[in-house]
Amino acid sequence: MAVMITDSCINCDACIDECPVSAIASEGDSPRDDWEYTYVKPEKCIECVGHAEVPACAAACPTEGCIVWDMPYTAEFNDYYANSAEYVIGSSKKRGVLTPEVSPQTFRDDISIAARESREAVAV
Repeated sequence: MAVMITDSCINCDACIDECPVSAIASEGDSPRDDWEYTYVKPEKCIECVGHAEVPACAAACPTEGCIVWDMPYTAEFNDYYANSAEYVIGSSKKRGVLTPEVSPQTFRDDISIAARESREAVAV
């Protein structure tokens, strides 16, 4: 996923239309039944690599610190995503569940693992 929206989200949905790959779902469309906030689909997020200087969702968000870094969506972090209750990973008819091993995504390699582990806010 690479970015995550925290519980400080005010559900304004400003980020949804800004995402170049439609990786963000409103509260009502979230794949998590227990989720009360806008949700980033981990199997789709590309951290806006090749699209913007910073993730477009963070640039559009009016709530400071709402959007934070998460681990890269790569095979190295497959267990992190596949075994976590925080994520509902989508699937496709051809490839099945789109785990990081099946569908890795691009990520910003200038963001440290420490910043990702601590879920540091995306700086705009």
